[in-house]
Amino acid sequence: MAAFGSEAAPYGIATGPDGALWVTLVGGGAIARVTPEGRARTFALDAAGCGPTVITPGPDGALWFTRTKDHRIGRITVDGQTESFALPTPECGPYGIATGADGALWFTETSAHRIGRITTEGEVTEFPLPVSGCFPSALVAGPDGALWCTLNQADAVGRIALDGSVTLYELPTKGAAPVGIAAGTDGELWFVEIGAGQLGRISTDGCIDEFPLPDRESRPHAVTVAPDGTCWITEWAANRVAARVPSGHIVEHPLPTPGSEPHGLALGPDGYLYVALELGEVVRISTAMP
Repeated sequence: MAAFGSEAAPYGIATGPDGALWVTLVGGGAIARVTPEGRARTFALDAAGCGPTVITPGPDGALWFTRTKDHRIGRITVDGQTESFALPTPECGPYGIATGADGALWFTETSAHRIGRITTEGEVTEFPLPVSGCFPSALVAGPDGALWCTLNQADAVGRIALDGSVTLYELPTKGAAPVGIAAGTDGELWFVEIGAGQLGRISTDGCIDEFPLPDRESRPHAVTVAPDGTCWITEWAANRVAARVPSGHIVEHPLPTPGSEPHGLALGPDGYLYVALELGEVVRISTAMP
């Protein structure tokens, strides 16, 4: 649908308030805007090696994203104007980012093992996690007004209240290494375990269920939930996208290009699924189930 070249390495993707798909080019130091018709425009950032990674719509009508390699939080307007904000902790490695119920952006600091909060004016607050070396990864706003994140190296999911207090929930599977997490349509949260090849579900009171994928070696990376409750998952090592319908049935969709390394995915305004492939493309997949 849209090609950027393998050196650009598309990674994160989100639907913007303008109805376009916004994509981080982690290898190219840029943000791309892709329309559902396939028209693409690229906006270079002020540092080619900044490593833009995860992107999300902000409360102010702009898109906000993490710059993992130069440890900043970036902002881009829908007309392509960019700015960034330095973080107080050096080498903190920001990764996941989401808008909280308080109108601020919340993000994970993978190397500093903290959760950060940044206002739209750029004021930053950091909250330490109670487990050292936990590697907080993806982050999402939950249905209970808190933020929920995966703790990749702690095999756990964390709940962060708006006052910064943290509750940890240990996963049943050792070596699960959760990464992606998304809010569901059922008041629960869904996450993927890249180390165990499983999809997980956690309720807001901490009840956890795990569902093995057909290919336990597929290395599931990201997850998003459609309005009908279907979980869509990128299987990074298997060159596939999988869909789990609410009944529990799983359908796998092979990607046409070998070694494409699917990472982020998002539902577009047209009802299609858009997937960022680190090989250098953004592809569109029908969400109609067979």
